[in-house]
Order: sequence, then structure tokens, then C-alpha cells
Amino acid sequence: MGIADQFKDKAQELADQAKKKANEGREGHEGRGEARNQGRERAQGASERASKTSQQGRNKAQQGRDKVRDAADDTRERFDR
Repeated sequence: MGIADQFKDKAQELADQAKKKANEGREGHEGRGEARNQGRERAQGASERASKTSQQGRNKAQQGRDKVRDAADDTRERFDR
């Protein structure tokens, strides 16, 4: 085996290593993208739950105000008779 063959073998070895590292890098990026999507989905779910809870709180508050207004109206009607 001559020096030229040794250089070719070494060049091929380095090229294979570079391809392997490039593929590993892509896999790492894909994993981060998947993690990012999962995080986004979790955040969206939390946001939806918070919005729903907030809306329920507003509805309860409105029901309370309506109840107080109805009681005030009933009281006025009793005094007007």
C-alpha cells in the first residue's frame, strides 16, 4: 500500500466521520424541534385552561351581581306596594 492509498483511506475515513456528525446534528435539531412543539402544546393547553377558568370566574361574578340586583329589585317592589 502506497502513501497515496493511505491518504485516500484517511480522506475517506474523515469524510465518513463528517457525514456521521452531520447526521447526528440533524437528529439533534429534530429532537429540539419536537421538544419545542411539545412545549408549545403544553403552553397552549395551559393558556386555554387559564382562559376557561377566568371565564368561569367572570360568569360567577356576573351571576353574583345579577343576584344582588334581583334582591334589590325585590326589595324596591315590596316598599312600593
